[in-house]
Amino acid sequence: MRIVIDKENKTPVYVQIVEQIQRKILAGELLPGFRLPPERKLAESLGVNRTTVLNAYRELKAEGLIGSHVGNGTIVLSYLKDEPYSIKNNSEEPAWNQIFSQRSSDYDSHILKELLTLASRQDVISFATGMASPENGPLEALRGIENELVEKGNYKALLHSPTEGFASLREAVASLMYKRGVYCQSDEIMLLSGSQQGIDLAARIILDPGDIVVVEEPSFFPALQAFKLAGARVMGISMDEKGMKIDLLEQLLQRYRPKLIYTIPTFHNPTGTEMELERRTRLIELAYKYKVLIIEDDAYGDLRYEGHPLPLLKSLDNDGYVIYLSTFSKNVYAGLRLGWLVAHKKVVKKFAAAKQVMDLHSSSLSQWIIERFITSGGLDLHIPRLCKDYRLKRDAMYDALSKNAPADLIWNRPRGGYYIWCKLPSGVSASKLIPKAAERKVVFVPGTPFYITGQGDDYIRLNFTFAAIKDITEGVQRLCEAMKELMNDHESHDVYLTLEINPIV
Repeated sequence: MRIVIDKENKTPVYVQIVEQIQRKILAGELLPGFRLPPERKLAESLGVNRTTVLNAYRELKAEGLIGSHVGNGTIVLSYLKDEPYSIKNNSEEPAWNQIFSQRSSDYDSHILKELLTLASRQDVISFATGMASPENGPLEALRGIENELVEKGNYKALLHSPTEGFASLREAVASLMYKRGVYCQSDEIMLLSGSQQGIDLAARIILDPGDIVVVEEPSFFPALQAFKLAGARVMGISMDEKGMKIDLLEQLLQRYRPKLIYTIPTFHNPTGTEMELERRTRLIELAYKYKVLIIEDDAYGDLRYEGHPLPLLKSLDNDGYVIYLSTFSKNVYAGLRLGWLVAHKKVVKKFAAAKQVMDLHSSSLSQWIIERFITSGGLDLHIPRLCKDYRLKRDAMYDALSKNAPADLIWNRPRGGYYIWCKLPSGVSASKLIPKAAERKVVFVPGTPFYITGQGDDYIRLNFTFAAIKDITEGVQRLCEAMKELMNDHESHDVYLTLEINPIV
């Protein structure tokens, strides 16, 4: 319902409202039963006082054109009859449990949503978010690229792109892959709306209900969700400090013949471990032997703080068994939502067909910005600076844990990536630690979501890239205080039980 107020007109505003609504009713534009906006909402939209709208409605009610009914608000009446147009008041909400699919329940991760909501508060120190530091992004370089877009009138960045991505960006990504030891053509590359989309696409086009997917355990929980939603059976292979235990994997391959292996061999999420070269080589051999595809998720490979890079699984694969995923979200800005895959041309073609249905193509503007950032040499300059900053943050968290942690806490020192993985002391569970830490305004991610069968309550994942160094030091101190409080509570409880069982007489 559109009403136009002319404040220069000498006719009172409420009369203008009355006349316009009256004309619409008599002309049949507003049919009997039409619900008028509430007085306050209409007043705000017109920029007038609520009393003005209230007076207009009173006038229309006096004329018998509108009426108010409990549960229906203010509605248009029949101007041919004195009786109001009857609308049955069905105020019950839809039966949501019957409407949503059974699979929709697999999306539920309320604990993580609550943690991320809490982490967004300014007064909270967050070790939960898997995000790049906002202060360490290449803002100046990107500002120059945006200026180039505006000043030169480069409208290409605002048009549609091919589903696979702009050809020039795919060529630029091919040059990145060359530096990572992978020799591929641009038509073996496809741009994604974040590498997580690649996992979802793989689940859609590779897996049928009942197919088996093998993952490291623990593993990236959105990947676990995607595979389960596809109806797949997800099986976990345990890890040690050298990565996935390949000897256990071979036993599983022999027995179950899975269709897909999902792995994060370089700076694993959540553990931060790195699969050793011997296991990488053996994994490729097993993929060939048992004819099983591998998804190599390499979100953190560029973020190495010490040691020499190991060959990517994709660089060891000559026959197209590895689907490689990576992203610009972890080393540029997450909000660009841009990642890519490298795979056999037939795989790219299938992925493109599925992506076209989902979102047609990734953001053209993000593609254009990243293309310029790569070809200008900005990315090559940015990564070493980022690694230097993140190494300092990793060391700050490691040192703070060394200084403040209770005796039984175990944690690692990853050579790259985003995370430190901690095994909690006896008597401390992640589920109990969350509220204790929240009281001290510190948040983290518990280990449970990373496991297939609900294990992991004795682990936590700490992100060291997002918070400032001073906040890392303070946050770790608060977190360790919360652990010690739980440990003291646990010891007091044990003593109390002992006294009950063996009372002193």
